[in-house]
Amino acid sequence: MNNYENLAVILVGYQNDYFAKNGVLRGVVEEPGRVDGVLENSMNLIRQLADTKALIISTPIVLESSYRALSNSSGILDKIKESGAFSVGTFGAENIPELAEFGDRITYVSGKVGFNAFSKTDLENILSANNINEVWVCGMVTSLCIDSTGRAAYERGYKVSIVEDCSSARTALEHNFYCQNVFPLYGSVIESKSLENI
Repeated sequence: MNNYENLAVILVGYQNDYFAKNGVLRGVVEEPGRVDGVLENSMNLIRQLADTKALIISTPIVLESSYRALSNSSGILDKIKESGAFSVGTFGAENIPELAEFGDRITYVSGKVGFNAFSKTDLENILSANNINEVWVCGMVTSLCIDSTGRAAYERGYKVSIVEDCSSARTALEHNFYCQNVFPLYGSVIESKSLENI
């Protein structure tokens, strides 16, 4: 049995604004039902890995209420500003309550204010300190934070896998395109449901 001592699972955007029933960005991430499936699959994956040596990391995005970090933003980052998403001190910026089940088994890495979970955070130092050489990336949104974080990990020399059924995009077409045509350029695409007997 693999103890996954050199693996890190990076959870991106597991926050109320995406996952809560009243999250302001829940409707952005694909058709009805996808978000609940991603959450269920993600929690099952974490439960399977909880008794291994895998490093489980959550990298939430939390922004000042002035959105100063997004002063030159465009596209979906403008939508984040307009909706007031991920603003510090708000319900939407909080980590989803489901993660509390795992206590200190999850390492929280703060500082993320854009797409890439390595940018302006201590993520790289934490991975290095734990002798990590492989990362699995899960969360929101496939074509943005997941792709940016996956590429950044690849560029830093990590073996990268995107967990397809633990991620979502704005549409099924977009999600499938990235999984079939983009991620295989620098990593693997895996499914949590196929990782039996971890």
